[in-house]
Amino acid sequence: MLTDLESVFRSLKSELGLRPIFHQKEGRSDGHLFITVLAYQCVQFLRARLKTAGITDSWTTLRETLSVQRRVTATFSQCDGRSLNVRKAIVAEPDLLAIYRALAISATPGGTRKLIA
Repeated sequence: MLTDLESVFRSLKSELGLRPIFHQKEGRSDGHLFITVLAYQCVQFLRARLKTAGITDSWTTLRETLSVQRRVTATFSQCDGRSLNVRKAIVAEPDLLAIYRALAISATPGGTRKLIA
């Protein structure tokens, strides 16, 4: 458990840019610590939900799996000179889809957005 804790904190610190920060005021140090503990709690909550669905990957592996999700924007020129922008998520890979299903999250986050400019 301690090894797991250290691994998650190491990952969070590098991902969130939480290290090294030298605060001049105690309140800022407290805020920094609070954000770190809150982030750790979020990670543990997600991992517990995933574990009930049979997904027992490490946080590093989960992060790598989640990192492939992208949203793309296609821009089309219309005859009247305006542009049509369509923004949507790419199709989730099987590993990512399993995580989405376990967390009851849509596999197409953000849906499809259309904007005429």
